Amino acid sequence: MFDILVYLFENYFDAGNCPDSATLTRKLTMAGFDDEEITLALDWLSDLSHHGEEGYPDELAKSNSMRFFTDEEMEIIDTEGHGFILFLEQAGVVNPLQREILIDRVIRMDDSDTSSIEKIKLVVLFDLWIRNQLTDRGVVEGLFVVGDSLQRH
Repeated sequence: MFDILVYLFENYFDAGNCPDSATLTRKLTMAGFDDEEITLALDWLSDLSHHGEEGYPDELAKSNSMRFFTDEEMEIIDTEGHGFILFLEQAGVVNPLQREILIDRVIRMDDSDTSSIEKIKLVVLFDLWIRNQLTDRGVVEGLFVVGDSLQRH
């Protein structure tokens, strides 16, 4: 799933809007991705774009409480990932509501071969992209892209 999400970001970041789901599925199939993985990735992306309004109280966005990770979260998100989430929150890139959505999306990203920090960075990129808060690709890549993780395709 991670590779598909990276592919989507690489190919549709500058284009503005992604094509409809049927067209996107066809393009991803032509690019060599597996149908099941395409479905998982598109469902994951759809959940990200609709997740903020559901399941969390509005007051959470303005909260200043401390966040403790569950055992499941600790298994999936390593120490470096925890530190990066804290940095993003302290830097004002994400608020506590966005942090919870970020953690949820990383947990639901089914890819144990990818480091948690790369997953976190990709989720933040997509969240900012969906919210139309990305302005400069160079700054975004400098802040969020690790190594050559976006050079997989």
